[in-house]
Amino acid sequence: MRQDHFDQVTGGAARDAGGWLGTLSVAVVATSADGKVVRWDDTAQELLGYPSREVLGRHIADLLHPGADRSLGRSLWDLAVTGSGVTGAVTAWHRDGHPLELEIWAAPVPTRRRGGSTVLVFAAEAHAARSIRGSSAVWDGLFARSPVGIAVLDTRLRFLRVNPALQAMNGLPEAAHIGHRLVELLPGVNAADMESAMRRVLSTGEPVLDFRRIGRTPADPAHDRVWSCSYVRLEDPDGRPIGLAASLIDITAQQRAQLETEAVRRRLALVNEASVKIGTTLDLERTAQELANTAVPDLADVVTVDVLETLAAGDALGPGLIGGAETRRLGRAPLTGSPVADILAPLGRTMRFPATAPYTQALAASRPFVVPELDAVSIAPAARHSTAPARVLAAGVHSFMMVPLHARGVVLGLATFYRIRALGPFTDDDVALACELAARAAVCVDNARLYHREHDTALVLQRSMLPQHISAPPGVEVAHRYLPASDAAEVGGDWYDVITLPDGKAALVMGDVMGHGTRAAAIMGRLSASVRALARLDLQPQEVLAQLEAALDDLTEPMLATFLYLVVDPATGHCRVTRAGHPPPAAVRPDGTVRLLTVPPGLPLGVGGEIFTTTDLVLEPGSLLVLYTDGLVEARGSDIDDRLAELTQVLAQPVSSLDALCDGLLTRLVPAAADDDIALLVVRLTGTATD
Repeated sequence: MRQDHFDQVTGGAARDAGGWLGTLSVAVVATSADGKVVRWDDTAQELLGYPSREVLGRHIADLLHPGADRSLGRSLWDLAVTGSGVTGAVTAWHRDGHPLELEIWAAPVPTRRRGGSTVLVFAAEAHAARSIRGSSAVWDGLFARSPVGIAVLDTRLRFLRVNPALQAMNGLPEAAHIGHRLVELLPGVNAADMESAMRRVLSTGEPVLDFRRIGRTPADPAHDRVWSCSYVRLEDPDGRPIGLAASLIDITAQQRAQLETEAVRRRLALVNEASVKIGTTLDLERTAQELANTAVPDLADVVTVDVLETLAAGDALGPGLIGGAETRRLGRAPLTGSPVADILAPLGRTMRFPATAPYTQALAASRPFVVPELDAVSIAPAARHSTAPARVLAAGVHSFMMVPLHARGVVLGLATFYRIRALGPFTDDDVALACELAARAAVCVDNARLYHREHDTALVLQRSMLPQHISAPPGVEVAHRYLPASDAAEVGGDWYDVITLPDGKAALVMGDVMGHGTRAAAIMGRLSASVRALARLDLQPQEVLAQLEAALDDLTEPMLATFLYLVVDPATGHCRVTRAGHPPPAAVRPDGTVRLLTVPPGLPLGVGGEIFTTTDLVLEPGSLLVLYTDGLVEARGSDIDDRLAELTQVLAQPVSSLDALCDGLLTRLVPAAADDDIALLVVRLTGTATD
């Protein structure tokens, strides 16, 4: 038999014997019709140890066990020659003498000689053959029935084989895959990125795990899906790449659940952030801006916050929205750098909308107004009243919603959210989140409204109870100041007074009701009226304080107050001073010497059980007495002794008038907004009073 004919015959027979033989070391032997070996390849030599020179011409049955009884081998051979072939397991002797179990496949093959034939024998080690057959069965079963999409590709990334699961994922039969690349079959997915990852695997040999395929396939052309892909390089026995194995799992449901979980986490984080960042002060403008800043960029790309004009102006909320809406823009984010934000009204602008405008209707209904997908049709109702809707649409806004600021049954304003980025339209979850943020801001806005209303009421009450005009007795010059606390703090209960007594003396009064708000101001008014009545009874200073203590005891809720009562005789300079927990008064001699009067401090009124004492002293004509509340000398982070020393330093400087002295004290000691109310009273003893 010629070599080329032998190779042609053996190659065809190998294919007939099963495709999995390519992965098994198989010896190929040929015999003549009488069983003599005529062909013995290198694999046969490796398998049984005999070189071809020792085997050629011998009967093949001589190689079978047992060595002496060759009847089994000859009977198998006769069957192989006369029949269609045999397959089975036999025991052969290795050249070194040990038995070796083989699986053989033997079949007659016609030759070109007329009537001639030969027998072609394939032999393999039995254990290895059974392992290969088992692996092949497992692979075939896995490939056919696995729910995981599986594909085999060649080194040019063309499909060689795909399993039914992958066919179902792609919506294409196996015949449509074979010989084609992914970019040709599925242009609706990120095929180019996937092929780039596959080439890296072929080049480096490093597998790729969990690469995401995203997009649409003919199996579901209307929806985006997500698959987790893994790629492993296939190699020949010498380690050369021969292809690629790919596995795909559809993780769309898990991805959606993960995205939903992440969205919930982001919403909770944003709500938590809002609880910290919105409402840090009782200031309307700052609260509105905090809402806008919090919502950008996690919820929207641009946010505006408007409150009712009456609220922004500090007035009552008004009759309602029957005739239209008038609002003032107090918040906008971002403030600059956004084309859409630049189109919208700036901060501080007052806007008016008719009753038929969507803006007004959203306020009146006190419900969110949402346009998930903004277009020319959806903006038509608003475009009749303003050019802004068409301009924001042209600037790229594709989704829009308005959410009322609603608190305690009252609509206070409106927050508007614009989306420009490709995040999709506002969803129900987005609307719910926007309502949560708006509700928090609305409560803070309403708190600010109520606070400012009470603050203004307390301030009016306190100013009305302070002496509107002080008529000093002869021999006394008076200057006074009252500085309310800044808007960030509540009005306190500070007051001062100068009362002319029947005998030409003067009672100098300085008090501070502890606490803030309307109640403190009311108690201050009550005490100040009581002091005026008691002073005219010519009671001793300690007796006046005892009566004020009793007045505080009559209150249903405990209240404390510090108090300073000083009676001065302008003709003699004689002074009687009593203190109830109040800062000490200061005295300035005509030569500029300053001292704090040494007077027992006492306990504040309302503590109870205190026996007040009175200190007597005499001041020279031309001396100054300076009375003040603690707001003048107390400051965060400063020691009270240092502040009192600073007070004496300011008093020691020459001034042109008592008014200039008052202004200088406030300027030097309170350079910024006051944290507490300040009452200041400066009295000069002129020495001109008649005895």
